[in-house]
Amino acid sequence: MRSWAEPGDIRWILENCQTWAIVGLADNPSRAAHGVARFLKQHGKRIVPVHPLAETVWGEQGYATLADIPFEVDCVDVFRRAAEAGPFADQAVAIGAKAVWFQLDVIDEAAFGRAGEAGLRMVMDRCPAIEWSRYGPG
Repeated sequence: MRSWAEPGDIRWILENCQTWAIVGLADNPSRAAHGVARFLKQHGKRIVPVHPLAETVWGEQGYATLADIPFEVDCVDVFRRAAEAGPFADQAVAIGAKAVWFQLDVIDEAAFGRAGEAGLRMVMDRCPAIEWSRYGPG
């Protein structure tokens, strides 16, 4: 079984994924999702908030579910407890995303396996804002 934090996968996702659906992102600056989404936006990525409240964040329309997003998503970045995260990997497959990123302390080996079998790149237990200095583009 491959590592859930392969440097090649991290680098590929950071370089090639432009549109990031951030599961758990609402307009609450005290939450980790808000800070990471701001970092990604500052580095040229399009941020799509995915939250049951479907709040708009930094002018980006929010959506209640991944399936509600009416355009292509490259990476699904999940800020949910590990016990709740797996279905978001399956939904990422269903919407045609290229990658899934589970944040720090979010590990679901079964979901990792399913995403990989479906052809998606996946990283778990890492933060793109932290990994950027080592693997981010230019």
